[in-house]
Amino acid sequence: MYEEFRQLLIEKLEIEPDLIKPEAQLANDLGINSLELADLVLYCEDKYDIEIDDDALQGFITVNDVVEYLSGIIPEKE
Repeated sequence: MYEEFRQLLIEKLEIEPDLIKPEAQLANDLGINSLELADLVLYCEDKYDIEIDDDALQGFITVNDVVEYLSGIIPEKE
């Protein structure tokens, strides 16, 4: 899931690959604003056919926070 989310950040938000690390903060390190985060959430909801709880958004501080959340609600590929 980490690599998928990393590619999403690179392709959709044009973030430099070298900046994307699990501990990187979305806002402070990657410069993702609230509108871009909302767009990412919508994209993930559509791509994985899931619904991300609004309360969960408050916990999305680092790349790893998002990856762990998605890993917990998206079924594993067989």
